[in-house]
Amino acid sequence: MNILILGGGGREHALAWAFRQNPKCDRLIVAPGNAGIAAVAECAALDILSRSAVVEFAGQNAVDLVVIGPEAPLAAGVSDALREAGFAVFGPSKAAAQLESSKAFTKAVCDACGAPTAAWARFTDAESARAHVAAQGAPIVVKADGLAAGKGVTVAMTEAEALGAIDAAFSGAFGEAGAELVIESFMAGEEASFFVLCDGEAALPIGSAQDHKRAFDGDTGPNTGGMGAYSPAPILTPALEAQVMEQIIRPTLAEMTRRGAPFQGVLYAGLMIEDDAARLVEYNTRFGDPECQVLMMRLGAQALDLIQAAAEGRLAGVAVNWAGDHALSVVLAANGYPGPVKKGSEIKGLEALPETSTQMMFHAGTRAADGRTVADGGRVLAATGRGASLAEARARAYTLAEAVDWPEGFYRRDIGWRALPLA
Repeated sequence: MNILILGGGGREHALAWAFRQNPKCDRLIVAPGNAGIAAVAECAALDILSRSAVVEFAGQNAVDLVVIGPEAPLAAGVSDALREAGFAVFGPSKAAAQLESSKAFTKAVCDACGAPTAAWARFTDAESARAHVAAQGAPIVVKADGLAAGKGVTVAMTEAEALGAIDAAFSGAFGEAGAELVIESFMAGEEASFFVLCDGEAALPIGSAQDHKRAFDGDTGPNTGGMGAYSPAPILTPALEAQVMEQIIRPTLAEMTRRGAPFQGVLYAGLMIEDDAARLVEYNTRFGDPECQVLMMRLGAQALDLIQAAAEGRLAGVAVNWAGDHALSVVLAANGYPGPVKKGSEIKGLEALPETSTQMMFHAGTRAADGRTVADGGRVLAATGRGASLAEARARAYTLAEAVDWPEGFYRRDIGWRALPLA
């Protein structure tokens, strides 16, 4: 079959890597792709936010399945246009993608279906938002309502920090995404991510992970899009996963169907867990990055079968074949990230790295330039290892990270600290 993946980051490289292992994958195209993806797939220059351009490209290339990686094409309605044109698509409609593109929408859905989450309020002006913070106190959480590339959330431990986040949002720091704010009560506990494939009716859990959001060791520094992840998340026990399905996931899916927007794709629930109970922090309507890297390392070739079943409405009765293994990914980022970074620095040593079912360097922000691989973004690489234990997976991931010659980059040395003692 001919497959088109939209996107060009580490998530899309991981998807392409897993798909390529499945014998049903004949032709694999990734748009726009990156330097690493080019080794396993064709890369195509395509405006992935243009509904008409994507539909035309899919038709010209006899595409059988389109997998949408990032959130922006979903919010732009690219999946709707593809479905209208008769293509099998993995990714929710624009209406269903509001579970990620609007924090207030998700909160309203949770209220309607009884899914446990933090108390919240919505604001369209700074004055009333500031008054709310003054009344509630800190800690408190300030969120841009729209898509802000993972940087629109401030967990404010002081009122001054919360007021600064409010002023930044309404001053245009997040563009249109910050035109409205959702302010939530602070939830204590341990965070984890839970991933469920949906086909509009059936829902299939496919794994858990834990991310590391802060830039530096010890969970210090600014929030980022994610500096590393591991799977599975030990805190998400089978009993807790069952609770999440019954109290959060299935009620949400039923409410979306009631609203005329049945969800099809991957629903990524960010959870806060305390006292053996989970509450929803937020939904994403696509795979996370770097969570996708650890999930794909564990799923391998079957990822394509599962995603195709979700796209074609055939999830009922489908099961995931788990090997009882672990995976861990370490993000290599450009110096200065998550602030401004310098692009174009050469990354050496990549060609000597192993590419196996237990060790893989996934590319995120890279490009080829005159036979060299150069950095082209903030988060640039994801060194990923898989093993029979989390300790083995971590050792394999850090072996990859340490082999890269890139003085202009950095990475955390403590990925996995929640689950493993660090030497």
